[in-house]
Amino acid sequence: MFRVNEIIKATDGLLIQGNLQDKLTGISTDSRGLNPGEAFLALRGSNFDGHNFISAALRSKASCVIAEKTTGLVIPKGKALIQVKNTTLALGDIARFQRQKFNLPVIAVTGSSGKTTTKEMIARVLSADGRVLKNEGTKNNQIGLPQTLIKLEKRDDFAVVEIGTNHFGEVDYLSGIARPNIGVITNIGPSHLEFLKNTKGVFKEKSGLLNNLAAPAIALLNADDGYLRPLVKQKRKGLHIFSYGIDEKSDFSASLIRLEAGKARFKINGKFDFALSTLGRYNVYNALPAIAVGRILGLDYRKIASRLAGFKFPKGRLNLVIFKGIRFIDDTYNSNPLSLRRSLEALKAMKCKGRKILIMGDMLELGSQKESLHRQIAGSITNTCDLLVTSGDLARLTGIEAGRRGLKSSNIFCCATAVEARDLLFKKIFPGPDDLVLVKGSRGMKMEEVFKV
Repeated sequence: MFRVNEIIKATDGLLIQGNLQDKLTGISTDSRGLNPGEAFLALRGSNFDGHNFISAALRSKASCVIAEKTTGLVIPKGKALIQVKNTTLALGDIARFQRQKFNLPVIAVTGSSGKTTTKEMIARVLSADGRVLKNEGTKNNQIGLPQTLIKLEKRDDFAVVEIGTNHFGEVDYLSGIARPNIGVITNIGPSHLEFLKNTKGVFKEKSGLLNNLAAPAIALLNADDGYLRPLVKQKRKGLHIFSYGIDEKSDFSASLIRLEAGKARFKINGKFDFALSTLGRYNVYNALPAIAVGRILGLDYRKIASRLAGFKFPKGRLNLVIFKGIRFIDDTYNSNPLSLRRSLEALKAMKCKGRKILIMGDMLELGSQKESLHRQIAGSITNTCDLLVTSGDLARLTGIEAGRRGLKSSNIFCCATAVEARDLLFKKIFPGPDDLVLVKGSRGMKMEEVFKV
């Protein structure tokens, strides 16, 4: 719930028409899903302009319009019109204003991989102790994160948000809106290199989260990550650092990890037993921040273990599925060199009487290193897979390099699209029930098409 004067205050906007004390039931950027009484904020993107849908929003009973261009707009009497310089920034300003209204723990998660799963695990743990607001799916950018925080209500006990980035300054901007009390950095790897250039750039960008933590300003860092480890030992005034890991000494340490019957079992600090329904050892890393956050906020280990035992991993993230009678590992949501290596580790650890097959799509947004990184990953593939199917021009380079490293040319197939890869799999390779197929690729490669009839 907002009043018009709050929107004016938050955005430094100009009231063109309407009443400062008028009530708004919420903020919407979609004229199609707008509820009566909400304000319509006209976002402008590279492929759309929300100003073209103001009339539709008014027909949907929007009670207020927030826009950059107001000349010539005809707004019915009794409805408000607010002019702002930039509607995208105004969305962030309103979210920042809304977040500041509430004194509740806000947890933010960033990193090169595992963000969404870690965010979902933290939310799952905290929901044992109250109502949790979280990003839906991966709405973690300058639109999605503000849209989430704008929904904060008095009945919420916690907020857990994921912060994504592909340009310098985005983590700093978004964490400045969220002002999290606890900040989690999962890892640093080669992702979004088109604009972040290299892993040093990724580290610089992700660590910006620590600059915007609100009291008590707790940082949760992966001590096993080479870039984050020095931060664990760093002393910074007003910042409380906790670490987690498997290999390095840490505050929340996992040990005795074993994979059996589709579960990862492990102990925390040598005492407390945990189990996850997962194929991958690396998901222990995603669970550790959830355990740490739960403990920091007062939950006992037994309750946390119970919540994580029932956790269902998000779709497309290392899910074992049966499709056309064949066992698949569906890891289609996204891909970068770090996450692909982790998926290959999971594939290697799984028992399989038949062939281990990888259907690999391009890893996107790797900038000038895209070709070299696609060639480098071939070593991990030849050590794990019996057969490789590539989808896309960059993955084709992986296939060529895998051949040079010893994978038989008769076991390498290069395709242009995921649909072509699917057809080749079922019409030429003919996998059987003893085989195991991993499907992995960047979001833009639409690797989920492999599972469509």
